[in-house]
Amino acid sequence: MDKHFLRNVSLFEGLNDVELEAIAELSFTRNFAKEGVIILAEEEGDTLFIIKEGQVKVSIVSEGGREVILSLLGPGAVFGELALLDGKPRSANVVATDETSLVMLRRSDFQQLVYKTPQIAMALLAELARRLRRTDRQIEGLALLDVASRISETLLQLATDQGKETAEGIAIESRPTHQELANMSGTTRETVSRVLKRLENQGYIACKGRKIVVLREEYRSRSTLT
Repeated sequence: MDKHFLRNVSLFEGLNDVELEAIAELSFTRNFAKEGVIILAEEEGDTLFIIKEGQVKVSIVSEGGREVILSLLGPGAVFGELALLDGKPRSANVVATDETSLVMLRRSDFQQLVYKTPQIAMALLAELARRLRRTDRQIEGLALLDVASRISETLLQLATDQGKETAEGIAIESRPTHQELANMSGTTRETVSRVLKRLENQGYIACKGRKIVVLREEYRSRSTLT
């Protein structure tokens, strides 16, 4: 594993070359095809995953078979850390939504790294706190917001997580499907289609194939006028 990739992973920020080399020697890479299952909820877990290339979907499924997507993660994101910390079964399903390459660390190796390098533990706590706040926002949104607001909030979260700055605004290069957006927002695919069309007509977003641009204010007025 290339230490230069690890240097750009937030979990390992601040580590020196020697420490990064140690992690690189302990880690290994595995590739998953699109729709490949990486983790199943309730399975025993002993591996930490870091996305090198591609994207994964983290979700749970209700007893009635309804899927709720908790997050979509891209390069540099870390997942699977909870099972490493508490030794309990996995809490969610993780599936590759594109061809995906993952860097993996075994539990015993990761725990040794944490003991030797306290800043990894601090970075991990910060990541867990960020995810907890995000989950709180999702729960609050599902309870308090109307459906259009929930879809808008989901788009803004995607723009924050995956968006790239452009002249027009923040571009989500490969947006989720309408069904995936529905599963993230707690609504239906048909409702997502209607709300996206309305947001586009009102000039808040521009849809270009699989790309969505959350428009800057100066571009919103142009879009509305045209």
